[in-house]
Amino acid sequence: MLMTLVLQLICWPELLHANPSPNLLLAETYRDDFDPSIYWISEKLDGIRAYWDGKQLWFRSGRSIETPEWFTRGFPGTPLDGELWLGRDQFEQLSGIVRKSKPVDEEWRRVRYMLFELPNAQGNFSERIVKLKTVVDQAKVPWLQAIDQFRLPDRLALRAKLESVIAGGGEGLMLHRADASYHGGRSEDLLKMKPYLDREATVIAHIPGKGRHVKRMGSLLVEDAEGRQFRVGTGFTDQQREHPPAIGSVITFKYQGLTSKGLPRFATFLRVRDEPN
Repeated sequence: MLMTLVLQLICWPELLHANPSPNLLLAETYRDDFDPSIYWISEKLDGIRAYWDGKQLWFRSGRSIETPEWFTRGFPGTPLDGELWLGRDQFEQLSGIVRKSKPVDEEWRRVRYMLFELPNAQGNFSERIVKLKTVVDQAKVPWLQAIDQFRLPDRLALRAKLESVIAGGGEGLMLHRADASYHGGRSEDLLKMKPYLDREATVIAHIPGKGRHVKRMGSLLVEDAEGRQFRVGTGFTDQQREHPPAIGSVITFKYQGLTSKGLPRFATFLRVRDEPN
């Protein structure tokens, strides 16, 4: 058995850089029957989720994020949750930077770690964001920042804010229930609000293309958490069709409601989650 483990580590060195997926709080989708006045609100950043365990940064999948040594120097010993971010509409550039096994100093100089949560900290969210600001102030690391949190009185104000963020090139809003204690898993204590719906699914096959996409990927056959299989065939760049998401990887796609069979309507590829997983 020891020999088997040694061979696995030799053949799959990424096992040396993996960890059990952290039990983070995950968002449900906002609905109009929610009362926004009981939530703290922030902009939904177009970044990459990153968990700091006090010693190392991790993707949500449990894969380590390789950073320059100086990037995390001065980070606190307490767990942090947030997003690595370059700015609005720069996800592809960010992805190319943070997924390298050998980080490039000059590229990481542009990256910020934007925080929105103190996992497992005591108190409700209103109390935790005060603690989070204190943690950031004490760290004195310029690229370690707390995401701005604000309150809005009603749905009309929320919709107006969403429209403003989208018009400025943002992705949407996040709503964090003010009186909620911290816990992991998907919950209505955290909501995402975007101008479209999105979900995740696992890639199970590459469907060959036709016409202008002959000799490259035409669509992905994917499976969602409920076991439903369907194709995602739009939203890809030419480069992504030539080098499609790996089988077994998890993608995020957007869609416009469900069909009578419960399948996503007009499923469109957005990105690979925590690529490579």
